[in-house]
Amino acid sequence: MAIFNENVRKQLEELLGEMKDEVKIAFFTQEFECNTCKDAHAFLQEFTEISSKISFESYELVKDKEVAEKYGVDKIPAMVMLDKDGNDHGVRFYGIPGGYEINSFLSALKEVSGNQEELPEELTRRIKAIDKDVHIQVFVTATCPYCPGAVVVGHRLALENPHIKADMVDASAYPDLTMKYRVMGVPKIVINETHELVGAQPVTEFLRILENLN
Repeated sequence: MAIFNENVRKQLEELLGEMKDEVKIAFFTQEFECNTCKDAHAFLQEFTEISSKISFESYELVKDKEVAEKYGVDKIPAMVMLDKDGNDHGVRFYGIPGGYEINSFLSALKEVSGNQEELPEELTRRIKAIDKDVHIQVFVTATCPYCPGAVVVGHRLALENPHIKADMVDASAYPDLTMKYRVMGVPKIVINETHELVGAQPVTEFLRILENLN
């Protein structure tokens, strides 16, 4: 059964028309697919039917251990976005980017394809000056209208600086992580395990933390 009805497909087709180049997705699952893996697989399948500029390749977390390690993937389902040449820009989705989160998924597809809105020069300079390895995790739920904004900011930082990796993490798909990071409200942003932000935050707030990391 199709996830998106005809009306939604038409809207998605229009939005995906803004993609510049192709985007390849490395999709991580396992042989006996977890329920979320099955749904994530179906989700990606439909997207590749809507736009010829999107393709995905499936890998198994354990069987394709080397590929998983290459991308730093440690849980499933996972989607790693790669540009047309197969370059990794640190943009990750863990779980299904459904509900409101489809907005951050569309935004990532557009930006990784090479269609990015320019940031003010001063911000770009500050982002590019970050010289430490940064891991941003944005915990979300599909019903949270403020979450996509936080995910988009994280992904944009990753696209601007190779030291930065940014994950959307569906809180409901990883209850162990939700407990570990005490996720009481979303979006909850965890940076390098040591710093936290809660709620929709502007890029300057992310930068405030990144610039002061030890």
